[in-house]
Amino acid sequence: MKAPKPLGKLIAIGGNEDKGTYPNPRTKKKYYLNFFELGILKRVVTESGKTNPRIEVITTASMIPEEVAKIYVSSFAMLNCMNVGILDIRTPEDAQQPEYLARLLEADIVMMSGGNQSRLKMMFGETEFLDRLTARYYNESNFVIAGTSAGAMAMSHIMIMGGSVPDALLKGAVKIGTGLSLNNSVVIDSHFVKRGRFGRLMEAVALHPKLIGIGLGEDTGVLITEGNLIETIGSNLVIIMDGHNLQHNNAAAAKKGAALSMENMTLHVLAKGNTYDIQERRFYADRTAYAPAPTVSPEPVAELPTEAHTATA
Repeated sequence: MKAPKPLGKLIAIGGNEDKGTYPNPRTKKKYYLNFFELGILKRVVTESGKTNPRIEVITTASMIPEEVAKIYVSSFAMLNCMNVGILDIRTPEDAQQPEYLARLLEADIVMMSGGNQSRLKMMFGETEFLDRLTARYYNESNFVIAGTSAGAMAMSHIMIMGGSVPDALLKGAVKIGTGLSLNNSVVIDSHFVKRGRFGRLMEAVALHPKLIGIGLGEDTGVLITEGNLIETIGSNLVIIMDGHNLQHNNAAAAKKGAALSMENMTLHVLAKGNTYDIQERRFYADRTAYAPAPTVSPEPVAELPTEAHTATA
């Protein structure tokens, strides 16, 4: 039995600057939403189908939630969206607060900031908040869940938690856990192009070859509809990695630190407007070229004469 198609929408954004993490405590990077200027945030609003949607921003992944919150509120205001709330959830107990659960049910858009994707799983995993978020995503048209950087990576079931880029393609260089399981068919990496994360996404796909790897470039995102159709939005590139046709693949058997080898990893490069069908694993130049396989109705079965009907136990 096929899993039901979600009626809602996922928008996963690759990020630009670190969204709330500082590699050096003495050097605080400026947090900014560069993708806003390129229309991604506007697309998030548009996909809700409302001119002034109710937006709830989850800052849980960030280590600087107050700063992040202010930037999102001001950025949405530039789009004339004033109905913006901040879900300042820092513990699993916070996620169970009746106020937050009620606000979740009123939201048209839920936006997850960047930071540390593992914190999102720690705070929301096995909570009623995640159950309600998932239920709304599957059952409500135009309900939008968006996330940037860590917020994007946490959307999948198999989630990249981190990993060394210099050691990529050495077994164990990529740390993998479980995310929020909003989409079980993909594994997502962010800051993909500038930080050279090809190797770590390739290892993730080699370890889980039935998944589609999505590498999100900076200032770029993907809109996922019906849990299946990917459309690229933004100014940069999206890399798709497909391991379904791998011939040789030593990822499972290799010892930690050993070099990985694989044959026939399929790679696609998507620019703005390009689409990709996850289930069919096909690339399309744009949505107009996309034509899902028609559903074939079974031939009607002629009824037998009444006297020929027999009872069955």
